[in-house]
Amino acid sequence: MMNVSGSPCLIVGGGRVAERKVQSLQQAGANVTVVSPEFTEALIELASSTDVVLIRQPFDAAILTDEESERFALVIAASNQAQVNRAVAQASKACGILVNVVDQPEISSFILPSVVRRGKLVITVSTGGASPSAARKIAKEIDNAYGDEYEIYLDFLSETRLLIQNHVKDKQARQRLFKEMLAWDVMGLIRKGVFDSWRERFNLELQAAPWMVSQDEDELVSPSWSFMNEIGLYI
Repeated sequence: MMNVSGSPCLIVGGGRVAERKVQSLQQAGANVTVVSPEFTEALIELASSTDVVLIRQPFDAAILTDEESERFALVIAASNQAQVNRAVAQASKACGILVNVVDQPEISSFILPSVVRRGKLVITVSTGGASPSAARKIAKEIDNAYGDEYEIYLDFLSETRLLIQNHVKDKQARQRLFKEMLAWDVMGLIRKGVFDSWRERFNLELQAAPWMVSQDEDELVSPSWSFMNEIGLYI
């Protein structure tokens, strides 16, 4: 897991594999440069409509040390030539840049697992290079098992957690509240389509809770979810 938002990243190779890597890095907010003698039509079209930079030339290690360019945060070797990929790995490591060689984890300094995303929920699957196809198959099974309701659920947990952090100073009390939240069947409300109306009532009750209102240390009220008995988890 690495934050590459706004960071320059290099992909060597212009084929179908490079396409997938470009899309993944774009989703992460990276500034992507692709170097290859040839590019697929999809990459050319992508570069024409986004800020992806295509450099039509064979890989040259000088691109990693070009003083006029920003230092790359990472490099992905995705050409269809093993010797080129090895040269990319060697040059990147010599420059202290993280490098991934597609399907060759033994010469990579990081790997790219298959990823399932549901908003803030990120699930990754890796076979350590033993079988990328198996990793994708397992990721697809996970993708089918975890629906869009998980994104809504985690957004709710995140918003509520921030409120608690801002209003409850005692660490043990916060941890207790967080743990109790996980026992609620909020997912059932989302799946039944009644979550929005329930959340409105929940937020009103939460904002009115004495421990949320009082800021006077002499009048602090022990935080609890007592109002949950009134609003319940079913409508």
